[in-house]
Amino acid sequence: MTLDGKALRRKTPRRSHGAWEPAPHRPDPVAVLRAADATRVPELVGIRYERMLADPFAYYRGAAAMMAADLATTPDIGVTVQCCGDAHPANFGLFATPERQLVFSVNDFDETLPGPWEWDCKRLAAGVAIAGIGANLGETTSFAIARAVGAEYRRRMSEYASMSVLLVWYSTVDVRAVVSIFGPSVTDDPTPVIARARRHRNLHALGKLTEVVDGRNLFRDLPPLLCRLDDDVAAHAEVEAVVKRYHVSLPDERQRLLARYDVMDVARKVVGVGSVGTHCWVALLEHEQRATDPVVLQCKEATASVLEQYLGASRFDHHGRRVVIGQRTMQAFSDIFLGWATAPSGRQYYVRQLEDMKGSFDILHMDAVGLESYARLCAWTLARAHARSGDPSVIASYLGNSDVFDRALAEFALRYAAQNEKDYAALQKAAKKGKVPLAAPGL
Repeated sequence: MTLDGKALRRKTPRRSHGAWEPAPHRPDPVAVLRAADATRVPELVGIRYERMLADPFAYYRGAAAMMAADLATTPDIGVTVQCCGDAHPANFGLFATPERQLVFSVNDFDETLPGPWEWDCKRLAAGVAIAGIGANLGETTSFAIARAVGAEYRRRMSEYASMSVLLVWYSTVDVRAVVSIFGPSVTDDPTPVIARARRHRNLHALGKLTEVVDGRNLFRDLPPLLCRLDDDVAAHAEVEAVVKRYHVSLPDERQRLLARYDVMDVARKVVGVGSVGTHCWVALLEHEQRATDPVVLQCKEATASVLEQYLGASRFDHHGRRVVIGQRTMQAFSDIFLGWATAPSGRQYYVRQLEDMKGSFDILHMDAVGLESYARLCAWTLARAHARSGDPSVIASYLGNSDVFDRALAEFALRYAAQNEKDYAALQKAAKKGKVPLAAPGL
């Protein structure tokens, strides 16, 4: 049965998305964070909290589990898409297609799961509001930027609703679109970001992360952020096994390509904010005949999505596969070496190239014009990702042509930004009382 988007407004009015207040039995945000520490590398947990304490936006980046609990109390119309699950504005960026063309899209899928499209929109809108307030743009401007998220998402979803299913699937947001949406903004010109992304290829990662020792390229030892595994035989064996086993998750032709490479060195690497403390490794692979043609792979532990507690377990019994399939569903193009495997320890991983033509924007230092342009860019690509897996005609019909949803989304964003400030203050208080471990500042 085809849903009537307009009829869904009677059950869930568009203005209802602006409401937000903490649930009566809302979990303690610090307790939610601490619960995730149990499965993390103990000596890295302090780095996670140190990074989250940098500012309210850094806290927001690491608090996906808390927001999942909050979003579960908000209204939705019952239309499911493949959700990113953590669609804050720093989880979007540039990356290369297999044809080496740069495109812009969501780039983090650790929490991906089928769920309400509204959850991703709210995570994004609240994120840009928090970033705007953090950049001293003020609440009025931050409201306008969050409203632009709703307006752009609504406009693009209407466009995708008018396209064929295959055209939606083939659509992409390339660098020309990035330059176009930023327009004449001089302060936040995207051209340098695009240029850096084009330079960030395999040899860039090699020069950044490795050094030559006795004629061999080996990872630098920069503890605790990058640690070589010379003396950790078990960890070294785990990474090599993951790289070997994950081949079977790749298409045959890519298995043949990767089979021509050998693992030369491995290291543990700290990444992100919310991910700090999960088991994450990098592996240096060299071609059997051309040592100057390396591949640097990242093997990142995959655990249950923070959304599963509220939406039900993933249909995949392997969380690495959940991440990979979610990424392939939402992105127009994905890394040719993207795959998954289970390690001898039983941990589940997904694998991808590290720093292969990837680029990100410094959103906390943008002016109002630049941040609004970036917010609209994220909303556009989020609409495209949702249209690939959901029913764009139903969502577009529900959203309509007026700005009712846009304003409601912005109202939610500011209300949640205020809650985020309170949660951030709670973490600060816990840190001062020694209730959370801390690493040296700056890590």
